[in-house]
Amino acid sequence: MADYDYDLFTIGAGSGGVRASRVSAAHGAKVAIAEEHRVGGTCVIRGCVPKKMLVYGAHFAEDLEDCQKFGWDIGEATFDWIKLRDNVLADVDRLEGAYTETLESHDVKVFKERAVITGDHEITLESGKKITAKHILIATGAQPRLPDCEGVEHGITSNEAFHLDELPKKVIIAGGGYIANEFAGIFNEFGSQVKIVNRGDQLLRGYDEALRDRLLQISIMKGIDFQFNSVFEYIKECPDGGYFVKLSDCEEEHVDLVMFAIGRTPNTGGLGLDTVGVELGDNGEIKVDEFSKTSVDHIYAVGDVTDRVQLTPIAIREGQAFADSVFGDVEPYGVDHSCIPSAVFSHPPIASVGMTEGEAKSALGSVKVFQSDFRPMKNVLAGRNERSLFKMVCDAADDRIVGIHMIAPEAPEMMQAAAIAVKAGLTKADFDATAAIHPTMAEELVLMR
Repeated sequence: MADYDYDLFTIGAGSGGVRASRVSAAHGAKVAIAEEHRVGGTCVIRGCVPKKMLVYGAHFAEDLEDCQKFGWDIGEATFDWIKLRDNVLADVDRLEGAYTETLESHDVKVFKERAVITGDHEITLESGKKITAKHILIATGAQPRLPDCEGVEHGITSNEAFHLDELPKKVIIAGGGYIANEFAGIFNEFGSQVKIVNRGDQLLRGYDEALRDRLLQISIMKGIDFQFNSVFEYIKECPDGGYFVKLSDCEEEHVDLVMFAIGRTPNTGGLGLDTVGVELGDNGEIKVDEFSKTSVDHIYAVGDVTDRVQLTPIAIREGQAFADSVFGDVEPYGVDHSCIPSAVFSHPPIASVGMTEGEAKSALGSVKVFQSDFRPMKNVLAGRNERSLFKMVCDAADDRIVGIHMIAPEAPEMMQAAAIAVKAGLTKADFDATAAIHPTMAEELVLMR
């Protein structure tokens, strides 16, 4: 390795790149990392972390209303978007500093500039400095996809949503996935008039149908409008402010904001991957094997840029596995991408692990499905007519639980422990044999019959 400047050079300081670099350095490797934007990547800077803070802020709208039935009189409540926005961005700054400190404390050299592969084992920084490395790791993540329509430049993505100078009175959100539904809930709770426009006919593909239907019902009840099987024809600036939006099969309407949340594409453009022959997939993703190795022996890739599973915890696991396998004293190993728990921080949130009922029937043939459809105790006293739904899918052959799905307040918090049980292959009988914690929503997991 003495023939190279570094044992490892990582391009991209997001969750996967930071974990891989830190652990590789801990194993004794000489490591450098380059980041052209901000250390922390999508999750920390413009993704799940600041979004979850907005979700917390949005929940207070309902809590302040519900608390009156619990004896609280708080007077007139007001909301200051700028105060929340600035507090969230300040915490993002704090986290960026913490991530940078973590790298530097492990003697990882941080280059805050763009890096491009320019030759065999060679990286060139934006400053013109050339660096060599025995191993190169690509961890550049993904970016929001934009539609092909007139005036697309007038819309924003989730990247810009955290920096708005004011809340929109009326907003159209394009997309039917988790980002679209999460921001629809956020804007709605903050008082905006919200419409979700989806080119397909369903929300949240990949989630259980019963949960998707329940979220749609509740969202409509909360005042969110939905338009399916529709695409944008144009977006035009209005001289008096806002935009004129024309959707297929609809009259032109005036809105204050258009937000695109139609998916994310891997960040592989302009990295010089074609220079060394790194193979890409149809969506521009880097193709890798089970050990995250690309078609070039010394180049690896982890996280969203591979488009395997676009989730922060998976990028972190892939980064850890890479570092251990290449620089650690262990047998090389990959990451198991099956049975991954996930959540949608909508209002209320959805959480899921394993197969949906439809997937289980296709894969297993005979299944048993258990459900609990109930009104949470807090909602009952608050007078909120909003029901939760838990669903358990089991293999009829051996009683093994192959999927758990829920839509309920704090569903993601409950799902983390439940996902362990599904991953471990526990049975319905194992759940039935576990005493309930009463009164909780989580007890429904062990009471379904």
